[in-house]
Amino acid sequence: MKKILNLRNSLFLLSLIVLSFLQQITYGQDSSGSSASSQTTTTTTQNATTIQPWVWVVGGVVLLLIIIALIRGGGSKGGSHTDKVTYTKTTSSDDV
Repeated sequence: MKKILNLRNSLFLLSLIVLSFLQQITYGQDSSGSSASSQTTTTTTQNATTIQPWVWVVGGVVLLLIIIALIRGGGSKGGSHTDKVTYTKTTSSDDV
């Protein structure tokens, strides 16, 4: 039981770190901050690799499902699980 809790804590910590890095990356791309100098340039470019917002939503949902699947694991809720097997052997001999 201790090993499962350790694994869950490790996965939670790992997912927290990854999501924190993703937040910092997206925050660094935010252009709403004020700047000390003002410079106006007009450039018209077309970027073919622009990602639509719904792609980020789908990616977030998939990431969340993967994290939930890793945390839940495939273990049973009762801790350890044992199977009971019964083996019956029948022998007969002909006494002459």
